Amino acid sequence: MKRLTAATLIVLFFGLATQCLAQQIVDQWRYTLRRPDARWHQPSFDDSTWQEGWGGFGTRDTPGARVGTVWATRDIWLRKQFELDRIPERPALLIHHDEDAQVFLNGHRVAEFAGYVTEYRVVPLDDAARAHLRVGKNVMAVHCRQTGGGQFIDVHLVDADRVPELPPAKRNTRPFLSPLITAWGEQVTADNAWREYPRPQLQRDAWQNLNGHWDYAITPIEQQQPPSAWTGQILVPFCLESKLGGVQRLLDPSEALWYRRTFSCRTDSDQRTLLNFEAVDYRCQVWVNGQSVGSHVGGNTPFSFDVTGAIRDGQNELLVRVEDATEGWQLRGKQTLNPRGIWYTQVSGIWQTVWLEQVPQQYLERVKIDTQTDGTVTVHLAWNTPGEDSAVVRAIVRRGDREVARTRGRGSQLQLQIVEPELWSPDSPALYGLEIQAGDDHVTSYFGIREIGKVRDADGHWRFTLNGQPLFHWGTLDQGWWPDGLLTPPSDEAMQYDVQWLKDAGFNMIRKHIKVEPRRYYYHCDRIGMLVWQDHVSGGLQQAWPAWTRLKPNPVDGTWPEDQHRQFMLELDRMITALESHPSIVVWVPFNERWGQHRTMEVGRWTVARDPSRLVNIASGGNFWPVGDVVDAHHYPHPEFPFEDGAGGRFDDFVKVIGEFGGHGFPVVGHLWDANRRNWGYGGLPQSLDEYKQRYVTSLDKLNELRASGIAAGIYTQTTDVEGEINGLLTYDRKIAKIPAKELAALHRRLFDQPPPAPSTPTR
Repeated sequence: MKRLTAATLIVLFFGLATQCLAQQIVDQWRYTLRRPDARWHQPSFDDSTWQEGWGGFGTRDTPGARVGTVWATRDIWLRKQFELDRIPERPALLIHHDEDAQVFLNGHRVAEFAGYVTEYRVVPLDDAARAHLRVGKNVMAVHCRQTGGGQFIDVHLVDADRVPELPPAKRNTRPFLSPLITAWGEQVTADNAWREYPRPQLQRDAWQNLNGHWDYAITPIEQQQPPSAWTGQILVPFCLESKLGGVQRLLDPSEALWYRRTFSCRTDSDQRTLLNFEAVDYRCQVWVNGQSVGSHVGGNTPFSFDVTGAIRDGQNELLVRVEDATEGWQLRGKQTLNPRGIWYTQVSGIWQTVWLEQVPQQYLERVKIDTQTDGTVTVHLAWNTPGEDSAVVRAIVRRGDREVARTRGRGSQLQLQIVEPELWSPDSPALYGLEIQAGDDHVTSYFGIREIGKVRDADGHWRFTLNGQPLFHWGTLDQGWWPDGLLTPPSDEAMQYDVQWLKDAGFNMIRKHIKVEPRRYYYHCDRIGMLVWQDHVSGGLQQAWPAWTRLKPNPVDGTWPEDQHRQFMLELDRMITALESHPSIVVWVPFNERWGQHRTMEVGRWTVARDPSRLVNIASGGNFWPVGDVVDAHHYPHPEFPFEDGAGGRFDDFVKVIGEFGGHGFPVVGHLWDANRRNWGYGGLPQSLDEYKQRYVTSLDKLNELRASGIAAGIYTQTTDVEGEINGLLTYDRKIAKIPAKELAALHRRLFDQPPPAPSTPTR
């Protein structure tokens, strides 16, 4: 327990300006969220098993709060020790409290408060309470209760005549330490952490995995020189805050995170060496053997550095320095400095695979594959040397072990023709292998042949098409978060489990929600046969988000500074570049709701032009602007669509979808991220599993009715529980399916049968 010394007391109680640097009022408490023994407030009580945190305690959106430790449960019990050199003449409590609070000094109740306040208040103690104070060690104990809304508790003993000004709270450096772990996470070691080749559509034989234990240290952000001492080890590719990373430390925006590891390498004068990072959140600088090899801004997509001039035979040293503000303008998705509700634990640093590869002097940086359903395949080649058009390029296409096409040529583009092509679809995810010999560079890839489109049905409703045939898109909102790895799946096997489970449950689509997954994720979607709507990662100052007018006329847009908008577009382009050859991806979603929504028409037109082979859903559930292909409504808990907002033909040229609905929550004891918090789902929690299932079926029936009125897709929230959200079909640790996959598949068949007749007026 943190002790407050006599010197501290001078400042805490008397606020003497000359003593202000001795100790600030930023104190640590012991606390518990479970009802303790009846003697919990006595000085002799052993609180060593309680958690430790900085005051005050509550949620950061509570008016007047200065939160050091998040408290979001119904009750909290607190204890701290302090020492007095002398007893103040007029002692008082400086307190900000919620609905019900009790304060004890040295085992005696000295104050009790009903209701809540929205600011700190000074409450003088009477003589009886003063009599319980002692020169030397004192113990303050506090119990606070809260039943709804924001919450906060913080208490200080002060001199009523000299009340000090409270400094900002000190932020807790520990994330919430949940006991949850997945079956795959239990098997993770430094030797098996993400050993798979990370780039399935451009593979080479000569590569080296750099995942494993790295040294780490945290310094003030002003420090630009490597630390002189290292704090410990972190397991890459898991982030600083995650259980699997082995550190579980929150990075403050005022800090920098450093990594170091050594590796052995062989060099060859005929080869170049590339250092590849699949993702680092958010800004990083990289050195090899003390030589700067590059920097990168953006936390969600792959990047590479040519380290040929810095690397040497034998042992090498790799240093990485990371800054991560998490909030502000940067693109971050669901990450926050203050986890709560729909916002989750921050992720800092390296969170995907780091690897080396050997390439020829002239090599292929990128291969982009376009297909047409008549079997025409166009392969676009991007060389590391601009204008490298003289090398002979040979390409062979195989279906399984059977060769089906080959060609040779020069330049940056090849075309192949496949006779009687097998088309890719969720029902038949046919993939073709591609082998390319480009000069001295030999790579392998793959592709699927399919065509994405839209068509009006007999009633004039726009429908999605795949290979020319209408297809109802039925999927889940998929956050891609894990209790042990946070943004990083614990393993490749774990990642493909999610996709296969959804396929087995009768879904044909996933909306990948404001996260870019490792590239192998999309390979598994390609292989298993799962359509993907890919969101761009959202961000920006929340103050700059526009008012949420949803699908109503006369929408508004946010305003972004030019530099921040340019970074937004750069990261959008990088995402499309990294993923555009995957046949599973059928829709790009630049904005989610109105989070960071800005320059909507400009962004939409750019996206349509950037990839005309796919459809564009400009703002899923956001403010509707007439650009792209889709008009998307979110409605909880049961699906509804505001057809009336399309008066005057506003929606006539767009595919109508329900981009989010459901969110029916159900808690599974023993599989909750935090059993003490108010875990939640949309529409309140059901009283039984049967009631939960009935709510789900009701939503399905309503969605099926909406199909007849022109709705072409439905996305259920969500695949898994995530932190305090318990509205997943699977628990957060993936150990329990709330409704078995086979049972779900049977329920979902109604969405692919002939829909019921449309009502005489559109369903709301």
